[in-house]
Amino acid sequence: MLKPYLFIDKTKDKGRGVFSRERIPSGTIIEIAPVIVMEKTDRQYLDKTLLHDYIFEWGQEKDKCCMALGYIPMYNHSYKSNCEYFMNFEEETIQIKTIKIIESEEELTINYNGDWNDSKKVWFDVV
Repeated sequence: MLKPYLFIDKTKDKGRGVFSRERIPSGTIIEIAPVIVMEKTDRQYLDKTLLHDYIFEWGQEKDKCCMALGYIPMYNHSYKSNCEYFMNFEEETIQIKTIKIIESEEELTINYNGDWNDSKKVWFDVV
């Protein structure tokens, strides 16, 4: 499920990102995307490719990894994101939900740490 008002466009400084053509209320589920689940050992190969930046740890024990489909890989990171994501291990999906009102033409972001306001440095900000 992907809301029809979402689109991908270029950002000012992050390449491409996900945007909305409409105002979206807080608490709206905007996407539910399937994932491809892989063994944790596959991660050593994926980490040597560009896909490294798009792989999620997966499972209650984080003993697997996954590649999300849909627009999921295109949401840019923000430490104060306007959306959050939820993993459904049983259904093998990731869901994106707004946590603030999103204005038309605004970029939608997630916090790659999992919690929308987690300020722990992510891998590309670690010096």
